[in-house]
Amino acid sequence: MIDNVSEVTMFTLSGFNETTNHRRILFAVTSLCYSVIWLVNMAVISTIIVDKSLHEPMYIFLCNLCINGLYGTTAFYPKFLSDLLSHSHVISYAGCFLQGFVIHSSLGADFSILALMAYDRYVAICRPLVYHTVMTKQRVCLSVFISWLIPHYMLFMSTISTLQTRLCGSHIPKLYCINGLIGKLACSASLANMVIAYFNYLFYFVHIVFIVCSYMHLLRKCATSRENKRKFMQTCMPHLFCLITVVVSALFDVLYMRLGTTLLSESLQNFMSIVFLLIPPVINPVMYGFNLSKIRNRIRTFICSKRV
Repeated sequence: MIDNVSEVTMFTLSGFNETTNHRRILFAVTSLCYSVIWLVNMAVISTIIVDKSLHEPMYIFLCNLCINGLYGTTAFYPKFLSDLLSHSHVISYAGCFLQGFVIHSSLGADFSILALMAYDRYVAICRPLVYHTVMTKQRVCLSVFISWLIPHYMLFMSTISTLQTRLCGSHIPKLYCINGLIGKLACSASLANMVIAYFNYLFYFVHIVFIVCSYMHLLRKCATSRENKRKFMQTCMPHLFCLITVVVSALFDVLYMRLGTTLLSESLQNFMSIVFLLIPPVINPVMYGFNLSKIRNRIRTFICSKRV
């Protein structure tokens, strides 16, 4: 038994046990996936930054959603690709906490930004006359700042709480580190860790409730106008699809955490644990960004100009 937390200098990631016979295939597929993530997200980000006509609240929020997708996946894919080529799947004590912090603060920021996007669509469709008064440049910048600050602050508090626990193990049954699994290595249960974890769950559940309420108002409003129906189909349906993708992906990871390692095969556990790092970063820019005519036309124009 480890008597002092400082004795743990490295963690072992045991989720790679079943990848031994498929390393090259997994490396090729993962490299392709990571390249696609960078390609589609950077296409949307650069288009919104370069084109001044896209400097509107909806596109600014979308740009931040794509930046957040790159931020979160960068904490996972390079390390994962390196581990696929290595026979030793370990991560340093500091690196483990940093990886967990980045990955799950990114997931939290996804919910915050999607909530902002839902509010933006609510004001644009249900209160169009005051849209530019409500969604001012200053308020948009402040909202974006808060949507990044709060998830990082909450994960920072969770990380600090976990750092203070005394660990009695260094074996993490996953492909990457998260605070929840590190907390399970504690010699004794920490009330602070449990309170912070459930507060985080409640906080983001409120986000989902807020978005659902916004869409209930939107649906009632859109039912009375053909123009509003068109706006809803063009901008709200992709947003709703992105939200469902993020929520379902996050639920996969929560179910993995709660069901443990005895009820599921390791391959299924690995899949459940990386769904939110695999699907939303690709689906969000494709379904939302490329579905918006302004972004799609701007990218098409750029590609055609390069061909000429």
